[in-house]
Amino acid sequence: MGLMKIVKAKLGPVKGKVSDLAQRHEGKIHHGLDKASQAVDKTTKGKYSDRIQSGTGRAKGAMGRLTHHGDTSSDTGGTTTSGTTPPGTGRTAPPRDPGGTPHPEAPPPTS
Repeated sequence: MGLMKIVKAKLGPVKGKVSDLAQRHEGKIHHGLDKASQAVDKTTKGKYSDRIQSGTGRAKGAMGRLTHHGDTSSDTGGTTTSGTTPPGTGRTAPPRDPGGTPHPEAPPPTS
């Protein structure tokens, strides 16, 4: 048995527990992410706002994948093929060109 299969087998039960806790406290976690991003943005005086927003969006997307683990396949690395983030995050991904990079004219994501 390969190393990754062993690790996945051992972490399987833990993922279920974490997913359950994340589902129960999803609102609090999202609020904490928003509060932390606002604090960091204020500390950096808006210099890294776009990166902070991007990171917050990615963290919320990861939370969505964790809490709705049945909606995505673990074989794809947790990504969706529809171009949107998982349900509950309220955000969509910016349009991408065939190379996979965001279009420069796409508006920045909002929280």
